[in-house]
Amino acid sequence: MDIKKELFGKLANGEEVDLYILTNDNGLEVRITNYGGIITSLKTPNRKGDFADIVLGHDRLDGYLENNSPYFGAIIGRYANRIAKGRFALGGAEYKLATNDGANHLHGGDKGFDKVLWKAEMIRDDQGVGLKLTYLSEDGQEGYPGNLDCTVIYTLTNADELKISYEAQTDKTTVVNLTNHSYFNLAGHDGGTVYEHLLQVNADNFTPADDTLMPIGEISPVKGSPLDFTSPVAIGSRIERVEGGYDHNYVLNGYDGSLKPAGSVCDPASGRAMEVFTTEPGMQFYSGNFLDGSIQGKGAVYDRHTGFCLETQHFPDSPNQPDFPSTILEPGEKYRQTTIYKFLVK
Repeated sequence: MDIKKELFGKLANGEEVDLYILTNDNGLEVRITNYGGIITSLKTPNRKGDFADIVLGHDRLDGYLENNSPYFGAIIGRYANRIAKGRFALGGAEYKLATNDGANHLHGGDKGFDKVLWKAEMIRDDQGVGLKLTYLSEDGQEGYPGNLDCTVIYTLTNADELKISYEAQTDKTTVVNLTNHSYFNLAGHDGGTVYEHLLQVNADNFTPADDTLMPIGEISPVKGSPLDFTSPVAIGSRIERVEGGYDHNYVLNGYDGSLKPAGSVCDPASGRAMEVFTTEPGMQFYSGNFLDGSIQGKGAVYDRHTGFCLETQHFPDSPNQPDFPSTILEPGEKYRQTTIYKFLVK
């Protein structure tokens, strides 16, 4: 196993951005930059042993600095997903956030964790090779209360797992919800639509949303609807019955804070498959609805539905939904989240 570093580019202020290349003994390779903690490339084999890059993204820093980059591969925070009207109340005080998704707050605001430079440290241990990223989000940044000290560790193992461990601590009561926003296409990042991918999600329920994709506060069953992936179903088989495409928060079965299977996906043509495990109560399945061909990355044009996301997280708008699992973090407590993407061939 190996990890090495190379220069990826420079920010407008002259700060250097690095790229870290992690490989395991089976040839899997993950590339991660300390700008936004972005996974820029992830190479896995098909059933013939041929490797392909299975995440959408860019091979140059400039691509991620452009305003239309849709969070490819990035760490999302302080709050992944949406907060209604960009507002929430804590301890009798109301906090106002950026409204960067219509009238609502999305993925941490105008400058979320995907747009900052993280401190990086390379790791080698018995589990594998890893990259430890740290960032201090100062009190008031993007409107959030408290100095939030964050650590994210990516670990690549010889079991062909990419493990992402998140931790955070605060000095003032705040809300936290972190995730990774990788867009996958198991046929290869340039493999066309993901319609033939077979998806299974360990969720009997989801959180219905309004036309701004904001939860209405209810939990409803998926059975009998196009949202039912309790058994493997081709992503494209019912997508036309879902207005706008899939962008839904699934309520994972049996949530208790321990690591559990969240779902799996397979590309029948290549044999590439991925299993997802998480400690989180929810997983957002997003079918790349807003990709429109205007973004080119790594030599490919990213059209609608050419990538999918499985974002493990707490539910959208939880700070305003008392019946949802809490995202409140108090001083003296530690936020923890673990997600594993395991790659295999079928």
